[in-house]
Amino acid sequence: MTEAAPQSQFLSLHLLETLAAVLPVRDENAQPKTLVFGGVERHMITSQARRRAERVHARNRANDGRGALKGRSMGVRTREWALLAGRELESGHGWEKEKALDTARAVMEGSGLKFGDVQKRTVANLTKVLIFAPSDAGVRIADYIAAHTEEVEDWRSTYREAQAQAEAAKKARRTPKKKSASPAETDQPDETTAAEPASPSPLPPLPKAIRDAVLLALAPRDAVDIALYGRFLAEIPDSPNVDGAIQTGHAFSVHEAEQIEDFYAAADDAKLDRKRNALTFLDSADDAGAGMTGYQSLISGTFYRHAVLDRTQLRVNLRAAGMTEEEAETAASEAEQEFVNAFVEAFPEAKKNSTASTGSLPALVLAFEGERPYNYASAFQRPVDEGPISAGGEGPAGPAAVRRLLRHHTFVSHRREDLRTARVLTYDPEIDTLLGELTLPETLTVVERAEDLTP
Repeated sequence: MTEAAPQSQFLSLHLLETLAAVLPVRDENAQPKTLVFGGVERHMITSQARRRAERVHARNRANDGRGALKGRSMGVRTREWALLAGRELESGHGWEKEKALDTARAVMEGSGLKFGDVQKRTVANLTKVLIFAPSDAGVRIADYIAAHTEEVEDWRSTYREAQAQAEAAKKARRTPKKKSASPAETDQPDETTAAEPASPSPLPPLPKAIRDAVLLALAPRDAVDIALYGRFLAEIPDSPNVDGAIQTGHAFSVHEAEQIEDFYAAADDAKLDRKRNALTFLDSADDAGAGMTGYQSLISGTFYRHAVLDRTQLRVNLRAAGMTEEEAETAASEAEQEFVNAFVEAFPEAKKNSTASTGSLPALVLAFEGERPYNYASAFQRPVDEGPISAGGEGPAGPAAVRRLLRHHTFVSHRREDLRTARVLTYDPEIDTLLGELTLPETLTVVERAEDLTP
């Protein structure tokens, strides 16, 4: 039995996809995001939107018992950890609702996390920032609180009392003093003026054992998607951050931006039913206009996107989470398979019900290993000219982009010794025929399944 060839540190993925009348990501004005590249405006699908779609896709598959990561611990990114811990105290340990929520928030505040304004109910129990932590973090915090109820409650009572004193002192400082009735009275002490409030006692620190339990619950631990995508939590300096193993570029159209403003009209069912069954002239003469009208911007085109997996960083992250070398190797191999699957399958869900965008399949996926990342965006610096080939154009953007990408890779692979193997996958029969016509390097293999893109 021959040994498998050693893997390179980086797995580079490149994808071309053709989309029609979609809006997967918008700016603050509800307009498609764009960038200027090669002297023309292009449509852009941001890496943030792509990464979230891929991360949630992998997490859902794992939680459903599907895919390479089935049964593995995964993460959740939310501001609601105090709510989740409070609900667990209430449902799992029988605590009263208000007490459970207040205690959970207090211990997380004491750990260094900042919460919303207590005067605003909608954000009072939400952390200021999203926290990416293992999905069982709320349960672990609640379990610790329940197991150390007396110690936690003693601290919480002192903590809330000190907070109330501090708030009262702050309010007193903001209240203006009464002005004297006349200049002659300025030399006389004002007996009606309240004494200056005493300095409030400092907030009691959270006992170290409790704080350690909260930080451990929120630590990345064995959540595989945190090892893949990383996390940064600046509010707690001694909480471990993770440098992600995945680098993702913004997707952009390989040609100049193409956008339409779609006018739509929505019918009012109740009004139409009344008109349809009208028994009087007044009912039948009701306003015939639409129930609601508006515009939405939609984009079409062929997009190039790129991501790279740092296999070494992934294994470092898994080892730092407490896995043995053997466990980390197994988990890293499974994570790589699921990452490739998510890169191919996942798509941002904005406007999915009105555009069916999530049903898109890539025209081409190119995967190869190397000793450094390789980004092929420069292959599309000159925008694709979709004019007829007979007139000097490149024809439809999809096949034209495939020819450019593979020609670019062939050119680079002849000059870089570390590009030893490459694999391509297509879901487009026209592109499949094109692959048979192109002169491809011997190191490039055409595969039929996403699972075969990575060894």
